[in-house]
This record gives sequence, C-alpha cells and structure tokens, in this order.
Amino acid sequence: MAEVEKKPIKITETILRDAHQSLIATRMPTEVMLPILDKLDKVGYQSLECWGGATFDASLRFLKEDPWDRLRKIRDGAKNTKLQMLFRGQNILGYRPYADDVVYAFVEKSIANGIDIIRIFDCLNDIRNLQAAVDATNKIKKQEGRGESQIALSYTLGDAYTLEYWADMAKKIEEMGADSICIKDMAGLLVPYRAAELVKTLKESTKLPIQLHTHYTSGVASMTYLKAVEAGVDVIDCAMSPFALGTSQPATEVMVETFRGTPYDTGYDQKLLAEIADYFRPYREECLANGLLSPKVLGVNIKTLLYQVPGGMLSNMVSQLKEQNAEDKYNEVLEEIPRVRK
Repeated sequence: MAEVEKKPIKITETILRDAHQSLIATRMPTEVMLPILDKLDKVGYQSLECWGGATFDASLRFLKEDPWDRLRKIRDGAKNTKLQMLFRGQNILGYRPYADDVVYAFVEKSIANGIDIIRIFDCLNDIRNLQAAVDATNKIKKQEGRGESQIALSYTLGDAYTLEYWADMAKKIEEMGADSICIKDMAGLLVPYRAAELVKTLKESTKLPIQLHTHYTSGVASMTYLKAVEAGVDVIDCAMSPFALGTSQPATEVMVETFRGTPYDTGYDQKLLAEIADYFRPYREECLANGLLSPKVLGVNIKTLLYQVPGGMLSNMVSQLKEQNAEDKYNEVLEEIPRVRK
C-alpha cells in the first residue's frame, strides 16, 4: 500500500485576540498574557494572533492600556513565533474609512512594533477597500524584508455567494499581490461539506496558501475543520480550551489530538498545551465569577445560520445589554437582526 503524503496542518492560536474578543468582549489585560508567552512561543504555531480587531479600542476605552505597548511586550516575549493582527482594510482598526496615507502609516508602525502577518478584511468584500493595506504591506516587505499580507474572504450566506463568487475573489486577491487567503467565517456559518467544496474550489483558483477561520457558535466548527483539512486547507485558527467553543474557535488541543497519527499530524506537544491551558483556566473561572464571561456565549445555537452575527460581536452585544440593564432582551435582539438585514 502506497504511503500517504504527510501534510502537517498548521495552527494559528487566537487566545490572545479573537478568543477573548469573542467570549469576554476583548477584556483580557496585557498582564494576563505576558507570563505565558514563553510557553506559547515554544508550541510551534504558524502564528499567534494577538492584536488588531477590537483590541486597540478595548485597550484604550476599557482597560486604560497602551495597545502599542502591549504589542511591543508580546513581541519581546515571543521571539520565535510570527505575530498576527486583524486589520479592517480602509477602516484600519476604527469604524470609518481613513485616507491611504494613514493606512500606510498604520501598517508601517504595526510591522515596526512587531507584527509579521496582517490579515486584512472588508466586511462587504469590496476589493477596493483592501488594496491600500496590501500595497503598504508589500512596500514595507520589499524595503525591510518583513511583513506579510493575508486577505480575508468575509464568508456569508445568500444567493449571490456561490462558489464562482469566491473563486473570482480569490483570483483578484492573488492579482493584488497578497501572500495568502483566509476564509473568514466570523459567524460560524460554514458547514463541513460546504467547507470542503469551498477549499477545493479556492485551491483550483489560486496558488496562494488557504487558511480557515471559524467560530463554534453553530456547533459544527470542529467538523468543518476536519473536512477542510482533508480538502487541502493549509492553516486553521484555534483557541486554547479555556477560551474555546461557544462564540470562540474550536479548541487547539482537540484539533491537535484529532490529527495525531494522521498525515495531518501537527507534531505539537500535548503536555505543553496542557500547561498553557492550566495557566488560563483560573482566569476563565474569574471571568465567570465576575460576569465578564456570560453563559449566553458558551452554548450552541444553530439559529446562528439565520442570525449570521459574528462571534466577536455577540460577546460585545451581551456586554452592552448588561450596561443597559436589558440582558433579558438578548434573544429578542437576535430575532430582530435578520429583519434588519433585509
């Protein structure tokens, strides 16, 4: 019997960014992150997602921290692993479009302070809103030999979003000069067999590496990863178990064990992963006790396929409802969202 070709799956760890954005509204302080960086750095991850998204805003607004100082400290503590950020295209890390020179300056400073991979997305999949950030990253890479641009396909459902639509986007992204593509399933809408079809289609459409990001909100994410890996995806996003599942990502340790002894074996040390999980577990319990981690974001809700609300938005919505003494309206708000989307 012919030996099966080995293709170890790579993992981006989200514990320092999207995991806590999705479960505790981005409230993990820098002081919780720093003591465990040495062990995270030894795992062998494809990258550590640690910055961007809502972390910039939350650091300033709620934690009273300097987000740039956080990035520099994480860089100092993780010398061997690429650091990754989420970048909102022309909106940078804000909530409105900025001029191209501001986009360039922010990309330049992000790389200078320690970022290696910039995952760039536009919530409407408008290629025009991605170009400036890609151009900036490529210019800096050419000048300094550092910086990678990854374009995210903001995955959603609807009649317009066919396999041909995604294939066409992938071709345009490659033409833009991006280094890789991420299927960004921010609401947990991508089901297993559809994921396999999508990955195969993208692999046929582009030579760029394909990464997959999803959330456990609808309960299918681990199975989606399994089928995507079998279909040829190169990297998957996972979160250490204390801040996994629910509106976050599948658990790192579970996916590592799933592929152990297969051609996709990560080679990661489960003992080391267990030590990292043990470090974060008391902080999880603290968040449960003080109400920062709500049970509402920990379960499975298949109605996510109807609501289509990103995992990172759900924890913030719960937080905002609490501030308004309206947490009991949570399900009513979810029911209203599809009507607003029409």
